[in-house]
Amino acid sequence: MSDLPKLHIAVLMGGWANERPVSLMSGEGVAKALEERGHRVTRIDMDRQVAARIAETAPDVVFNALHGVPGEDGTVQGMLDLMGVPYTHSGLATSVIAIDKQLTKQALVPHGIPMPGGRIVKSADLYERDPMPRPYVLKPVNEGSSVGVAIVTAEGNYGNPIAREAKGPWQEFAELLAEPYIKGREMTAAVVDFEDGPRALAVTELKPKSGFYDFDAKYTDGMTDHVCPAEIPDHIRELCLEYALRAHKVLGCRGTSRTDFRWDEEQGEDGLFVLETNTQPGMTPLSLVPEQAKHAGIEYGALCELVVAAALRHHAAKSGGGDG
Repeated sequence: MSDLPKLHIAVLMGGWANERPVSLMSGEGVAKALEERGHRVTRIDMDRQVAARIAETAPDVVFNALHGVPGEDGTVQGMLDLMGVPYTHSGLATSVIAIDKQLTKQALVPHGIPMPGGRIVKSADLYERDPMPRPYVLKPVNEGSSVGVAIVTAEGNYGNPIAREAKGPWQEFAELLAEPYIKGREMTAAVVDFEDGPRALAVTELKPKSGFYDFDAKYTDGMTDHVCPAEIPDHIRELCLEYALRAHKVLGCRGTSRTDFRWDEEQGEDGLFVLETNTQPGMTPLSLVPEQAKHAGIEYGALCELVVAAALRHHAAKSGGGDG
């Protein structure tokens, strides 16, 4: 898989985003796996003094196991670029675009990747009128792990119009992305960088046992069934893998990425839509990228080393420069 020398690797995890608990689980899993493969690992729970802590640690490479802002939006990436420290996953420009769902649409749709239409709305305006016909989805523009996502149904689950006293997950966000609700099946495909280039691994169907695939369903054991490989027609599987690989390349992702889909099987190929591409997918025991890697014959520790190897290749190619 990879022929890494023994390295000093700083695993950057935690932080203060909504996804802190997930990041801590991802980071600890990565740290243990890298230690088992003979690397020296320093765990860093990110705080405001993170630059000084990384400089003092002086690692060969940083494994970025952060999720959400500021670890996934380009902020930490820019800091590490300035410090000249190699780091895993996508760089500054890619991170800025991919965490913003509207910018992601603008980048991917012109390259033939189908995504739902949508528009940015102010949260306060939701109490006056619907931004589009129901059912529709409300989601924060730059959060991951389905944080703050709500489905507004025709039956008026939040009131019609939305009531100010409704307990909607959107309330902590000033602006949201409103998209038409795509009925059907939830699927995802991971891409991993190998020495000879990126490869899409598999397609997994996600079947929440109640509700939709929200934060709790993603990270609570037993709340969602993962069907890997997904039991879907071959041509739909191939389309998912193609779109995931294309998104990885168009956005300039590194190390690994995961692209999420909704598929309305009644519409065939026309019912397949990309929802988003995650540049720093989870690495917890319940996470989808390790699961797909295992299906492809790549054990967890080897997956971690592949991500590290991609970071070192990129850093060597850029000779210490910034991200493109």
